Amino acid sequence: MNKKKDNKSKDKKIWISLISLIVLLAVLIGVTVFLMNDKEKKDENTLAYTDLIKELSYGNIEKVEMTVGSTTIKVKQKNGEEEKTAIVPNTESFIGLVQEKVAEGNQIELIQKPRSVFAQIPAFIISFLPTLIMLALFVMIFKMQGLGEKGKVYDDTERKTKIKFDDVAGLDEEKEELVEIVEFLKKPEKFTKMGAKIPKGVLLYGKPGTGKTLIAKAIAGEADVPFISMSGSEFIEMFAGLGASRVRKLFEKARKLAPCIVFIDEIDAIGSRRSSNSGAETENNQTLNQLLVEMDGFSSEETIIVLAATNRPEMLDKALLRPGRFDRQITIPTPDLKGRLEILKIHAKDKRVADDVNLESIAEDTAGFTGAELANILNEAAIIATKNKHEDIENSDIEEAVKKVTVGIEKRTRVYSEKDKKLTAYHEAGHAVVSRYLPTQTNVKEVSIIPRGVTGGYTMYKSDEDKYYISKTEMQEKLIALLGGRAAEKLVLDDISTGASNDIEVATKIARDMVTKYGMSENLGPIDFQGKEPYEIQMFGENIGDKIGQEVKTLIDTAYHDAQTLLKEHRDKLDSIAETLLQKEKINEEDFKKFF
Repeated sequence: MNKKKDNKSKDKKIWISLISLIVLLAVLIGVTVFLMNDKEKKDENTLAYTDLIKELSYGNIEKVEMTVGSTTIKVKQKNGEEEKTAIVPNTESFIGLVQEKVAEGNQIELIQKPRSVFAQIPAFIISFLPTLIMLALFVMIFKMQGLGEKGKVYDDTERKTKIKFDDVAGLDEEKEELVEIVEFLKKPEKFTKMGAKIPKGVLLYGKPGTGKTLIAKAIAGEADVPFISMSGSEFIEMFAGLGASRVRKLFEKARKLAPCIVFIDEIDAIGSRRSSNSGAETENNQTLNQLLVEMDGFSSEETIIVLAATNRPEMLDKALLRPGRFDRQITIPTPDLKGRLEILKIHAKDKRVADDVNLESIAEDTAGFTGAELANILNEAAIIATKNKHEDIENSDIEEAVKKVTVGIEKRTRVYSEKDKKLTAYHEAGHAVVSRYLPTQTNVKEVSIIPRGVTGGYTMYKSDEDKYYISKTEMQEKLIALLGGRAAEKLVLDDISTGASNDIEVATKIARDMVTKYGMSENLGPIDFQGKEPYEIQMFGENIGDKIGQEVKTLIDTAYHDAQTLLKEHRDKLDSIAETLLQKEKINEEDFKKFF
């Protein structure tokens, strides 16, 4: 309860500070505008002292108004409509001059006012007011930076993370590696007696959605220790030094709560390689330097373990990765078939799933999916089942959810011409037929000309195999399958369309990676050209860039030619499938097999 009250109190203070900031800003703008307008008016209606004496001697002044103790007076001329201000060096001598003119018969009204409270404020203070408000503005901003201290602490019975290793599926080997961390936190003396040092940091890296944050929380849940969570982007501030200050405060908090876990998500936001640049880069460098100092600063007896997550480990500074800082680096991969099934079972626990739903089949069809994507599929399936008024989540709901997540929302209401419909039918039939005759390509699961997302149609494949390596032959045949749609357009309609733009983009990237990354070019050999500077590439020979481009083009041209050859050989299958698509709009796996 105390934590909740503290958080509410902090939030309230932040809101009060924000409102105060806005009010101060409004006052500053108002005062500035007022002073500028006032200055302009003064310039227009100011009468020089010499001119004032002349006008007085000529008898042109009919009214004089002055405040006691002030050298600024207001005068009204007989032929003037507005009053003018003037500054007199000596008020007593000026009053004497006015009284002389009155004695001579001039009708001059002399008004003397008592001095007001505001008039007693020195002029230099009034002129300094905008500066004072600006200083107050900066103080308020710095105060807000202090109030907005980040770092969620899960350390009491209500807010302690309740996630355990049983809640993390598909990462069995990774969990075994991290069990030691839990033992360190629970019984540090067992390891220190042996002379072992507690690892200071563990870096978790992998694709987004693989479960890096989840497994970090599970470590804290298993060890039953406080878990301080903070994102790398929360350290970055607009004022120099505040990022480093936040790092210091984070570790001060950790020392008070030890034994505990400090978790920094997206550490690449502050841990990227240091540079000699100025500005924002300097601030990032200071923040990273402070993090390095803090990780070196706490002793093994304090039992603080820093966990960090990133999906871009290559961006991190080498000083972070040396022993003594992030001692362990653990890859969190996408789950395999067994892992996907376990993840689906966990997320299906709190949902009403029909008895005939086969989670193993779903796991087979979702190779390469992350845990977050699998959770999203089941959540979308629950929404679809509710919309369809089903009592439970059915197979059809899950299949629709997979399509929605991977391809997009079905757009049956979109109206397009018969010409476009025919083009789409032959395009998708081209992909399907070519893939069917390529030994390395996966089986076709569904072909459709119903628009989804940004696509006019789609060809779905069964992704029932976890691949860790891809052969050159497989990549070459992938290029042929991708260009099957464009080849069908050219063969049947003797024309090409923009519908193949995404296919061409993907095919070009694969071909480029084959040449520059995987060294699959027979002419250029097994050399890595990717990410190299022009001068580094030139060391392999003259015009090497042209040669790389020519190799990529050869791969694409060959794949396009092979796709056309296959479609010419099996033109009857291409026509049959395209005609069926025009009639039914969709062909499932079983119906597709019947064509062959």
